[in-house]
Amino acid sequence: MKTFARAASFSLCMLALVACAPSASPPASTVSSSGDASQEAVARAGDVTVRASAVPTLSLSPEIATRYGIERNEDSVLLLVMVRRGTEESAVGARIQATATDLRGRPRPIEMRELRMGELLDYVGVVEADLPDTLRFDLQVTRNDGGTSNLQFTRDFRPQ
Repeated sequence: MKTFARAASFSLCMLALVACAPSASPPASTVSSSGDASQEAVARAGDVTVRASAVPTLSLSPEIATRYGIERNEDSVLLLVMVRRGTEESAVGARIQATATDLRGRPRPIEMRELRMGELLDYVGVVEADLPDTLRFDLQVTRNDGGTSNLQFTRDFRPQ
């Protein structure tokens, strides 16, 4: 039931964003996906799940943008990354390296920062983009326990 509640909470958070991120470690996982901006990309490694989504910052409500410390802008995209462990989906500390590459092949590093809300820990970053554009996001997630996951996904963005 807790897993459902957390999954529902994540879904509601994403809807809010669009409407108004001690034993041997399991092997690294790599996942690629493509789709529209409202879809999340997911990678799993053992009992750890990495979820990532990207939305234009103008699609954020002013309240959500303020809570996330994000400036709403017609030429920027928010990257939201969540790292969770087990069926309880407890937050996992990690270091996220992220890059967005546009259709012209220009890579842009994304500075990711931690965002804590109660017991939840997410990671957010903003990248500038000349919309309309298609961005390929490349993420390398290194958990505090040393395990790694790689996630690559592509999203199309249009001016609002």
